[in-house]
Amino acid sequence: MPSRVEDYEVLYTIGSGSYGKCQKIRRRSDGKLLVWKELDYGTMTEAEKQMLVSEVNLLRELKHPNIVRYYDRIIDRTNTTLYIVMEYCEGGDLASLIAKCTKERQYLEEDFILRMFCQLALALKDCHKRSDGGHTVLHRDLKPANIFLDAKNNVKLGDFGLARILHHDSSFAKTFVGTPYYMSPEQMNRMSYNEKSDIWSLGCLLYELCALSPPFTAYNQKELAEKIREGRFRRIPYRYSEELNQVITNMLHLKDYLRPSIEEILQHHLLAEFVREEQKKTEKKVWKATEQERLSTPDPVPSELRLKEQQLQSRERALKEREDRLEQRERELCVRERMAEDKIARAESLVKNFNLMKEQHLFQAALENGIDAYTESSSTRSRRHVHFGSNSKENRSSDRYLEQEKCSDLQKRLQAANLRAKALSELEKNYQLKSRQILGMR
Repeated sequence: MPSRVEDYEVLYTIGSGSYGKCQKIRRRSDGKLLVWKELDYGTMTEAEKQMLVSEVNLLRELKHPNIVRYYDRIIDRTNTTLYIVMEYCEGGDLASLIAKCTKERQYLEEDFILRMFCQLALALKDCHKRSDGGHTVLHRDLKPANIFLDAKNNVKLGDFGLARILHHDSSFAKTFVGTPYYMSPEQMNRMSYNEKSDIWSLGCLLYELCALSPPFTAYNQKELAEKIREGRFRRIPYRYSEELNQVITNMLHLKDYLRPSIEEILQHHLLAEFVREEQKKTEKKVWKATEQERLSTPDPVPSELRLKEQQLQSRERALKEREDRLEQRERELCVRERMAEDKIARAESLVKNFNLMKEQHLFQAALENGIDAYTESSSTRSRRHVHFGSNSKENRSSDRYLEQEKCSDLQKRLQAANLRAKALSELEKNYQLKSRQILGMR
């Protein structure tokens, strides 16, 4: 998600120029202190807009401990304003440091100057010989006001507004840009120039750190141009070593091809100790960054193990759910089995009751037949007719018919009960078989 102006809190304005201002800000998400360059591109010409775009693109590409770090850009199209969010340098710039030393009449220590010289040379090397294989970048505006210090007095090269990309090592720029005090003779003569022009500006900057004033000064630009073309300047104060003076003299040679390259400067024995120190710091930072990335990026082997562990856990959960379902079905089968047993018991009791009733009916019928035979024989012997009613025989025949119907009904019920008993026994066998199968699966 792109950043918005509302994501930052403006603390105060550090400085301002013709096109905008530089403000100290605080990022609301984590409270980090940063700065942004607020630039109004609505009043710019197309060439100036192109220069602005070039600066943003350069800042995004250049990543070095001694170059001001680029964080983000915000485009406010409503107000035609571009915000370039960058690293905040607590130590201010070298122009303020030089002004303070001039006011206090106090020179900088040579070791301090050499350390800053080394860091500036490393930053320029990253521009001239890109570590990412990119094209050569000329800063073209090296001066104390464009070089900043962080809280630990480490140098941060910034303000690439006048920087130019050279697409080949043999390319030469031809535009007249930069601050006059630090312009090379070839720039003053409006001739083609390359990265050796930055070496001249770096020599002027190093001279000013020692002498607290530029090597070429004048009351007007014409006189300044003449002095630069002559290439004459006073020696740096004698408190500084002759070796340092000779390095500055070589960097301020009128003929650009006789000036040392940035690699040759870094190989000078004066800077050897500081270069080793900076390399150790860089390696330590790289190691820390790699370690943080390693800690933040999960190792593939443990991640595979965690994935397998998650798969096993999911399979265990699935097996447990299946086991629970089987146990539930087993309980249901047990309930059905008990119900079947109850039905069989009821069927058996019905059969027993039916047999008992049948026996009672047979016994009652036999008893009635015996009584009837006895009464007939007794009536024959006595030759007496006893009349109990006109329909006594008809009543007996109807009673026998009802008994026969009851017997047939009981027989049908008995057959139905037997059939139900057989069906229930078959159902019980099936349930027992399923129960054994389930127990076997478990």
